[in-house]
Amino acid sequence: MTKFTKPDFLTAVKVTVSLALIAVPINTVFGLCAAWSIARHKFPGRTLLLSIIDLPLSISPVVAGLMIMLLYGRQGWFGAWFQDRGIDIVFAFPGMVLATAFVSMPFVVREVIPVLEESGVDQEEAAKTLGASDWQIFWRVTLPNIRWGLMYGVLLTNARAMGEFGAVSVVSGNVANTTQSLPLFVEEAYKQYDTEAAFSAAVLLALLAAVTLVIKEILESKTRIKDEK
Repeated sequence: MTKFTKPDFLTAVKVTVSLALIAVPINTVFGLCAAWSIARHKFPGRTLLLSIIDLPLSISPVVAGLMIMLLYGRQGWFGAWFQDRGIDIVFAFPGMVLATAFVSMPFVVREVIPVLEESGVDQEEAAKTLGASDWQIFWRVTLPNIRWGLMYGVLLTNARAMGEFGAVSVVSGNVANTTQSLPLFVEEAYKQYDTEAAFSAAVLLALLAAVTLVIKEILESKTRIKDEK
């Protein structure tokens, strides 16, 4: 039990939760906007946009971390600009946020697009003819129709954000009590032969994964019930 009260473990938990609290809302908003644009409009570059959104699923997370290093490292394209203004991106929390947001980007988009395409535009157009504003249509018509798909996407995004290792390990520096997330803590503790701390943290991550699976099954059952109706 003492392992759960160690400062480096508590800091790792705090960093992991903070990453999820930032990355999940960002990707939720981005996912909704991108899914709406792709599902409701035909425009040049639509296929390219889908390919870019799917990029985190097709490349190694380590490569994603190296891309961030190339862009925001000290010798990177934008690194000098941020350094001149005293802003640290890589080997700091902002770089970890960028890496986490990137690898968890596709899930909301990919879960919401099929639901939007299946629901069609009939109800939205009917609401518009009745005088509803775009905001009212979104909150009262669109959002209720996509809520289960959206929740499923948010759940997957959160799971990936909290469990990401490769990209975060590249850009974080893995500094204990500073830029060490929970997955990085597990690896470092195991390397230091502190197997009790490593397995304690691993158990916590496993419990989070189990909770995710349970919620996933609940959402899938809700979606099946909705489809049957």
